[in-house]
Amino acid sequence: MTKRREADGIYHLLKKYWGFDDFRGVQKEIIESILSGHDTLGLMPTGGGKSITFQIPALAKEGVCIVITPLIALMKDQVQHLRERGIRASAIYSGLSHDKVLATLENAVFGAVKLLYVSPERLSSELFLRKLTHMKVSFICVDEAHCISQWGYDFRPSYLTIAEIRKHLSEDIPVLALTATATPLVVDDIQERLLFREKRVFRMSFERKNLAYIVSHVNDKQQQLVHLLQEEQGSAIVYTRSRLHTKEYADLLTHAGIQATYYHAGLDDAEKDMRQRNWQNDAVRVMVATNAFGMGIDKHDVRLVVHVDCPDSIEAYFQEAGRAGRDGQPSRAILLYNNTDHAKLQKRIADTWPEKDYIRQVYDHLAYFYQIGVGSGYNATFEFPIEKFCAVYHHFPIRVDAALKILNRAGYIDYTEEEENRARVMFTLERDNLYRLRGNSQTEDLLIDTLLRNYSGLFNNFQYIDESLLAMKTGLTVPLVYQTLKLLSSKNVLHFIPQKKTPYIRYTQRREDSEHLCFPPEVYDDLKQRYIDRINHIIAYATNDSRCRSKQLLSYFGEEKAHDCGQCDVCLADKPLAKEDINSAKREILQLVAEHPHSHVTLLHQLNIPYSLLDAALMQLVDEEVIVNDDSYLSIY
Repeated sequence: MTKRREADGIYHLLKKYWGFDDFRGVQKEIIESILSGHDTLGLMPTGGGKSITFQIPALAKEGVCIVITPLIALMKDQVQHLRERGIRASAIYSGLSHDKVLATLENAVFGAVKLLYVSPERLSSELFLRKLTHMKVSFICVDEAHCISQWGYDFRPSYLTIAEIRKHLSEDIPVLALTATATPLVVDDIQERLLFREKRVFRMSFERKNLAYIVSHVNDKQQQLVHLLQEEQGSAIVYTRSRLHTKEYADLLTHAGIQATYYHAGLDDAEKDMRQRNWQNDAVRVMVATNAFGMGIDKHDVRLVVHVDCPDSIEAYFQEAGRAGRDGQPSRAILLYNNTDHAKLQKRIADTWPEKDYIRQVYDHLAYFYQIGVGSGYNATFEFPIEKFCAVYHHFPIRVDAALKILNRAGYIDYTEEEENRARVMFTLERDNLYRLRGNSQTEDLLIDTLLRNYSGLFNNFQYIDESLLAMKTGLTVPLVYQTLKLLSSKNVLHFIPQKKTPYIRYTQRREDSEHLCFPPEVYDDLKQRYIDRINHIIAYATNDSRCRSKQLLSYFGEEKAHDCGQCDVCLADKPLAKEDINSAKREILQLVAEHPHSHVTLLHQLNIPYSLLDAALMQLVDEEVIVNDDSYLSIY
């Protein structure tokens, strides 16, 4: 297939698989660039349609596209959606059996896969590199490309191996790098670290005209949160830093009559899937979550994103706030801020970058914990129960986690925070007793039968199982498979060990005397200073009440904006609402309510009117007794 024919076919592919007639923003330019064989960097804000820019050329070009992303949940989600569209896609990530990984790689070698999603940690494995040399690779796509830059806010050392795989491939195989958050410095660093043959950058404006950025200075965040969600009836996300607080805030909202659930990385996968699905299907209106939630979430009608805790960087805030209003309708991103936040942000510096002597102390305690003497321990691997370790040596988990990450960067250990252990099952009943068992539900019998048909050795030892495979074979949902296995375990029919994510530590060097540990500037001092700079930028954003919020955010990413947004808290404080604007909004509201009598107040979101203007106009109509607001349902008198 020639490059000309590839380019001509992209509209056909877009229509056939996605149902769209045209591309958005810089999608077409990025696609044409990668089809022409150029190394390409795409800067596209959250909701800008990044996935189209590599999925279309992957279909247009011969061979398999290697997609590198650190997000397993996103990987699984995209593979599922592609397969539903009839596109051959597969993924390799931690937790898959060796046989499953081998089969997936063999399929890619024989041309049965068009998009192969791979976590960056897998790139350096001997098996992957051996199979890669036999694949016909069309191009490499690096998602979340800011993770490769130490200047960025979310640096991942595993990303540094990406450039190495280019050496195993033909020189004419291009790289597509994509990110939603990158400063000019990070943009240059991404291209350098990925060995770009030329600088070729396509940018979408980071401006979100439908999104009002607001900083609300409040003393009582809980009361303000309830007020905001009673005022805004649409779908919402509430971000907090603490796993414990996710449940506390969800309970607070539930008691206030607001449907809410919570989400954090500590929940098991089945529970996370169920809660995410309930929120996406509008069975629950509000998701209270840590930053573990949101990447790859394809929900376009989020009207409100609230941060009750201040993120530690502009990048993180911009990405999370950008999950509101992806349908183009008026939406708000609100940061709740008060005097305690400054102190909390400063404490994060000490927690994230503990003193070097403290890191040495953790290194020593680690050796005592595993009984490793000086000069020994090379390549020894251990499961790491962080709570037990902290209890024994009187440490706080946050600081221990930070110290281990620094030791990892310095090359003394390999610290894997969340190695996924797959679920395991073993029957406790003998086979004959199992067949004589009575009183099970139809679902339980179906699952038992499916287990016996698909796995051997279940009566002798624990066997690894795949809950997704069981769901597909039985026609049940993954959460229902999980709940049924737990129920069978409680009835002593079988032992069920759910999949869990366990930290591991491997000594990459023999144990050193801690006095001799070395932390070069690029491992500690430089990165610590960049973290401090990011903290200072988010504090400046939250406390600068004299410059348009949108302008502040865009300026941080190197984009200058000529006009104020007119809808953030700074703009509204400086500019009183014009009488003619209020009257115009009143006319639009009256016309809409006349066409849709006794509709919920959320109907007004169809109007392209800023929230402040909408609220002022509606309040006047109610005060003038032109419109009746009966428990948030509107009618004309």
